[in-house]
Amino acid sequence: MSESAEIALHQRAGVAASRGARLLPYALSLPALLVCIGILIPFGTAAWYSLQRYNLAMPFTRGFIGWSGYLDVLSDPDFWNTVEVSAIYTLATVVLELLLGLGIALLLRERTRLNNIVSIALLLPLMTAPAIAALMWKLMTNPGFGVLSWIVGAFGLTNFKWASDPNTAMLTVVLVDIWVYTPFMMILLLAGLRSLPTQPFEAARLDGVPGRFVFFRITLPMLMPYIVTATLFRLLDSIQQFDIIYAMTQGGPGDSLMVFQVRAYLEFFQYTNVGRSAVLMMILWAITYALSNVFVKQWLKLRERSHGAQ
Repeated sequence: MSESAEIALHQRAGVAASRGARLLPYALSLPALLVCIGILIPFGTAAWYSLQRYNLAMPFTRGFIGWSGYLDVLSDPDFWNTVEVSAIYTLATVVLELLLGLGIALLLRERTRLNNIVSIALLLPLMTAPAIAALMWKLMTNPGFGVLSWIVGAFGLTNFKWASDPNTAMLTVVLVDIWVYTPFMMILLLAGLRSLPTQPFEAARLDGVPGRFVFFRITLPMLMPYIVTATLFRLLDSIQQFDIIYAMTQGGPGDSLMVFQVRAYLEFFQYTNVGRSAVLMMILWAITYALSNVFVKQWLKLRERSHGAQ
């Protein structure tokens, strides 16, 4: 091969390599683009349906009504009951799971073989599908043969109705949610605790600083980014809860557990009101978007503060 042909070959190889390097970012981002398209298509469809009068039982009445569907939902007392029930459920589950997860993580903070085994064992509820967990608890809380009903009966609480009573239904589903998702909070906070630098704690130990002061002034501020992250994940998941509540009570008794997802599901599949179901889902999306923005901004502030402290 002549020298000029060899140079031309090297040039073509260099052009092909540079072209491949330019196309590589697009090839790597292609899966994310496909996922994004897969999300935007149903989202856009729901947004369009929310602006229509669309009931499968009355197809000839379908038509564009704009924001009237939203105004109709916002003026409905049942909707505000849904907001209240969703807020109570979300607040109760997230706060209790955060406190329990943090407490367990503090107990398992030391890297010992026993703590590692216990932390793995505590993850078992998280591996159970929420709907299956709800059915397990439904059996355990059965007034006739449930083991939990027998336990509370031994303490004098006979005929405890659990999820069949509007006064105790929220307590029941919150207990199921705590059992399933507390390990999620625990594992995130445990990872955060074990990643904290050891120098401040060693210095505090040498100076004889009380444990309460160490927790509130050293551990908690340093752990705050992890707490915000764990809270955000659970908050967004809890406010969209469907599996546990629907498997336990289908939103009942009455409307005592009628959260957003369950009401939207029933509007679509039971009442065939596609437009109203889409309105509920779009309002839920707006709420989750606003909450995630607040938490992400707070997380960024905490990260900047920690970098500044370093």
